[in-house]
Amino acid sequence: MKKLIIASTLLALSGLTLAHQAPATPAVDKREATQQERIAKGAASGQLTARETQGLEKQQARIDATETKAKADGKVTAKERRQLARKQDRASKDIALAKHNDKTAN
Repeated sequence: MKKLIIASTLLALSGLTLAHQAPATPAVDKREATQQERIAKGAASGQLTARETQGLEKQQARIDATETKAKADGKVTAKERRQLARKQDRASKDIALAKHNDKTAN
């Protein structure tokens, strides 16, 4: 059920993106998907506690909001791309640290 909701939401959002013709940020989108997958795997394996998972998800939401704001004017500038890259670098580091600390969900 949850997968169906996520799939339908992604389909709807992709339709909106195509209709709006927002600037493309494929590198940002790919990293975002990879980081979401890392978080999901960490939560499923017990490497991440519920609190760590929640914090990492919030961080991903803030990155997504920054990306949306950057796209709002129809152009993602080099400065905005650097800002997104820095935020994603930090998120990647936070995911790694959270997955490899001594806290587990078990």
